[in-house]
Amino acid sequence: MTKETKDSLVKGTLILTVAALVARFLGVFQRIPLVHLLHEGGMGSYSIAFNLYSILLVVATAGIPSALSKMVSEKYAIGRPAEAERIYRAAILFAVVAGALMTVLLYVFAPIYAEQISRGGPDATLATRAIAPAMLFFPLIAIMRGYFQGRQNMMPNGVSQVVEQIFRLVTSIGLAFILLNISLAWGVAGASFGGVMGGIAALAVMLYYAMKLKRRDAQRLKENVSHAAANETAAGHSSAPVPTVPAKYSEIYRSLLKLSIPIVIFSVTVTLVYAIDTSIIIPLLEGTIGSSEALGLVGIIGGRAQSLAGIPIILAIALSQSVVPIISAAYSRKDMKQVGHQTTRVLQLSILSGLPAVLVIAIAARPLDFFMFGHEDTAYGMSHGPYMISLLTLGAMFQIVMQTSGAVLMGMGRMKPLMLHVAVGIAVKLAGSFLLAPLFGIYGIIGSTGLCFIAMSWLNLRTLRKDVKFTILGRRFIGLIISIVVIAGLGITAEWLTHTYVQPTSLYRINEGINAVLVCGFTAALYPLMLMVTRVVTKDDVKNFPAPVQKLIGKASRLIGRRS
Repeated sequence: MTKETKDSLVKGTLILTVAALVARFLGVFQRIPLVHLLHEGGMGSYSIAFNLYSILLVVATAGIPSALSKMVSEKYAIGRPAEAERIYRAAILFAVVAGALMTVLLYVFAPIYAEQISRGGPDATLATRAIAPAMLFFPLIAIMRGYFQGRQNMMPNGVSQVVEQIFRLVTSIGLAFILLNISLAWGVAGASFGGVMGGIAALAVMLYYAMKLKRRDAQRLKENVSHAAANETAAGHSSAPVPTVPAKYSEIYRSLLKLSIPIVIFSVTVTLVYAIDTSIIIPLLEGTIGSSEALGLVGIIGGRAQSLAGIPIILAIALSQSVVPIISAAYSRKDMKQVGHQTTRVLQLSILSGLPAVLVIAIAARPLDFFMFGHEDTAYGMSHGPYMISLLTLGAMFQIVMQTSGAVLMGMGRMKPLMLHVAVGIAVKLAGSFLLAPLFGIYGIIGSTGLCFIAMSWLNLRTLRKDVKFTILGRRFIGLIISIVVIAGLGITAEWLTHTYVQPTSLYRINEGINAVLVCGFTAALYPLMLMVTRVVTKDDVKNFPAPVQKLIGKASRLIGRRS
């Protein structure tokens, strides 16, 4: 890999990482006023609609953006821009047709899913139909993002993500606030319709960058033609280009789908698991705790727990993405030693970078929940909500391993076993939910989500070990376990002490905010210290970390050295 390629890769990864973090922050921030406006019941209806929409969105694009990125990049690399543009036009046509079809399906079948399957009631149906028009825009946006990625231009993708979330946030909250004057159902529908406005804004951004790129390409083409004509005149002869037969759209679609179907199966896993949670809570638990309490739990899962549990995965996956292309290149050269080295590196990076966020959110779940979202509406929800957030966030640790190891398998082209692992994981999720829910209630359903990710992680790693020699942490794993136990013990103690004794004001939200800062800061500070004390992180590991992390660890090491 050349220095220019590495710089481009690092720049692109940095842009997408920052955009993903900003978008995730805005997404979580959006839920705070929505929880206050819609309460648990309304958030339950909103979550049912949003999770179904998320699944259909992945299906509508069918992983084609990733496949399109690969094909466009290859065509431009070998000097065939016309073929790349024809592939892009074919993908655009697919996106328009798929988006229209999925919009109709989502609107027509909304009552069946929202009321008969998820049992969310008419409010969930109205919310689902309100977000349906977004399907017209997002398949097209996804295709355009894939094209820009193939052209190694990540800026449009990052900007569109942020703009989309800003418009979604503003319109969701604004419409929910206004339409609540009519009814709760219309308020929930207004919150869902914010996704449509976000889609329109994101599409406008992508169209702006598309027109800008088209003008630049036209200028370059004009310059190339002039340069070629000058060279031919100087040489005294002309050479006509060799005509090529344009590929049929059917051939293009066959190539795109062959690449994209395995990608979509893997990509939809987390979204599908979360949708299963919001779909089965009411059917499985309403007989025990009542339908209103069960709908409230759906609101806690979708509006609070899934939002916070999704934070640790962002940085871990973003850090590992920069290494996966290297694995793919090494595997194509049959350099298995390099594949093993990079597999070790990517797994270590994802685990060590994702674990602190998991620990911080899981330990500080109660003050984070009460400060960001406020107390749950019922005594049942209030007593269980923070624990639901903690348990789902702990499961995110295995989600990190599952997605990172799965990305390595994708880089090696091992798609068949990866698809099998997804099927096994979903089966574990469904079986675990139906078996554990009668025994442990909502915790059985959340626990089965963790079991799903554990099963997939184990299967992915087992498959990798058949072809690749790698170690995640080796003997240092014992030190990591000791670090986790110490951090959890001290962190939980600190959380109990602050919750019990730190109440400096009469406003509970302010108190919980102060407690959240204290507990999160204490837990986060313990993490690097314990890793160095137990020698989990070595100097060689630090060299693989991003520069800001290296500087932070270096300062901490010098501090420890002066005190010892």
